[in-house]
Amino acid sequence: MRVVVAMSGGVDSSVAAALLKEAGYEVIGVTMEIWPSDKQAFGGCCGVEAVEDAKRVAYKLDIPHYVMDFRDIFAQKVIADFCQEYSVGRTPNPCIRCNQYIKFDALLERAMRLGADFLATGHYARIEPSNNDYRLLKAVDPAKDQSYFLYTLGQRQLKHLLFPLGRLSKKKVRGLAAGLGLPTANRQESQDICFIPDNDYRAFVAEHVPLQGGEIVDITGKVLGRHDGLARYTVGQRHGLGLASSKQLYVLKLDAANNRLVVGTRDQLLHSMLTITRPSWVSGEVAKGAIIITAKVRYKAAEVAAELRPSDSMAEVRFIKPQSAITPGQSVVFYQGDAVLGGGVIDAVLC
Repeated sequence: MRVVVAMSGGVDSSVAAALLKEAGYEVIGVTMEIWPSDKQAFGGCCGVEAVEDAKRVAYKLDIPHYVMDFRDIFAQKVIADFCQEYSVGRTPNPCIRCNQYIKFDALLERAMRLGADFLATGHYARIEPSNNDYRLLKAVDPAKDQSYFLYTLGQRQLKHLLFPLGRLSKKKVRGLAAGLGLPTANRQESQDICFIPDNDYRAFVAEHVPLQGGEIVDITGKVLGRHDGLARYTVGQRHGLGLASSKQLYVLKLDAANNRLVVGTRDQLLHSMLTITRPSWVSGEVAKGAIIITAKVRYKAAEVAAELRPSDSMAEVRFIKPQSAITPGQSVVFYQGDAVLGGGVIDAVLC
């Protein structure tokens, strides 16, 4: 069976390719060209250095390797959305958009056109057949679990996907890479947003999003100072506010309609309810009635108990205990045990 492996030039996708070849698959390595043409000098996943690393791994494994151009769709679906969200006072997660529209839509379609049976990546998550469908599960290693970034996957994609690292730890993966003599065995993980040089998102936003100064106010509307553009801030931020106060103040809300930055105390960051529009469901079916779940409001957030009330076009989440710095534009992901039910982009924080 033929499998296309998305090779980012990192150790995870390198080991995924090696494991699949060892398992008897016909493996084809593909690296996506997604960075803007004027930014080809910087690194990160799918940067110039990453392409060269992926080529070296493919040569070592004796598999074909191709570089495919996805720059236009990446610019439209990821970069443009990133800028648009910041311009209206929201904080987006471009990695989720990249998975949804680039890896598991455009690249999956390209892989199918190559006659592949599967597309594989180095994500730490698991796919499990169940009756007549597929379940998306957390990775065995909780420290590396990346299921949060994959909640937009549905049945159409899951039946054609492989995640070979879902049952492995990062330590095990590095050990396998070293044992196989892969050039990426010691490559450090990138935590950067791939299209932003030096991970300086504020400089990127300032260059691409119109900034207009405005008032900084507390929750009563009292003016405390001025900000230099809402897109420079995010909910929960404490440093860089330029305010003199006897109390520690945090960003509570980006009021784009009035161009106001609302600040307050740490306690005022706590909320118990949020809504999302256009939720995504792994099963393809909307959950019936109110259900008890666990949820994460950002990738590094703790998974906490909540009540989910879904409908066709939206969903409401009520947390058992208030959560801090719930941020419109970020994603909330729903779990039951190890299974990912779905999730969506946070639209509003209600109470």
